Amino acid sequence: MPIYTYICKDCNNKFDLLVGVVSAQGEPKCERCGSKNIEKLLTSFSVRGSSNKDDVSSGPSCSTGTCPTCPTCF
Repeated sequence: MPIYTYICKDCNNKFDLLVGVVSAQGEPKCERCGSKNIEKLLTSFSVRGSSNKDDVSSGPSCSTGTCPTCPTCF
């Protein structure tokens, strides 16, 4: 289940909600003031690759500079 970060536009409270796939959860509301005037925030995440230095697909660059999976090559 994903965790979403929200901000309440009424009291400026920033909070996280664990959101399930069940539709019976109801509409999310601020945990501080109970307002439904909230906004979902964009949050960042990271992906950690392999610690193996020979694995070029998980690193930020590759030895040849021409691989299709390396973000710096294409």
